[in-house]
Amino acid sequence: MSTSTMLPKLGALAATVVLMSACSAGMSDEPSMDEGDQASDGGGSMSSDGGGDMAMDPAANLVGPGCADYAEMVPDGAGSVEGMAQDPLSVAASNNPMLTTLTSAVSGELNADVNLTDTLDGDEFTVFAPVDDAFAAIPEEDLNALAADADGLTDVLTYHVVAGQLSPDEITGTHTTVQGGDVEVTGSGDDLMVGDAAVICGGVQTQNATVYLVDTVLMPPSMADAA
Repeated sequence: MSTSTMLPKLGALAATVVLMSACSAGMSDEPSMDEGDQASDGGGSMSSDGGGDMAMDPAANLVGPGCADYAEMVPDGAGSVEGMAQDPLSVAASNNPMLTTLTSAVSGELNADVNLTDTLDGDEFTVFAPVDDAFAAIPEEDLNALAADADGLTDVLTYHVVAGQLSPDEITGTHTTVQGGDVEVTGSGDDLMVGDAAVICGGVQTQNATVYLVDTVLMPPSMADAA
């Protein structure tokens, strides 16, 4: 065999030996299975200490003067703060006894042409959720007229929704709603306001949304001006 033929073969052989040596050295540096398990367990503990507790405790980030009353009213079960965190937004809202009118409005019960369930469950949102008393404060004639107007009802409902999940320490400021109009959140802690609506209890988690229960139905600026 000529020298020119042997050189590539020797080079390839040398490269193989080097590669095998490197792999062997790398394997010897790998932690044992026990060490790997310990590292994994340690990482999990660090994750919990560094923010995992928030995910594990849905009540840890609540704000609002009505949170304690709600916890007393619904201490456990699907409608509790902990229970709502297990379900997508539409299901969680339907289990909340203070959101029966809102649930009817977004699910097509008030108007068959307005069903936002799939939309609300399909992405991450921040929702300013008017409680039943907020809807009850609207004159019945006006509420019936709104329910019959599919476009108007859709505008009102989507004006209460902002893309992305905003925690109580992020919520203050002006936000563009899904409807397109802006809504301003002011104050902090138990004194948060969304426009003219007071936050009863906010930072409530669902699988895909952060919910702020409010005491007033918000109106988009365009509709408020027309009224």
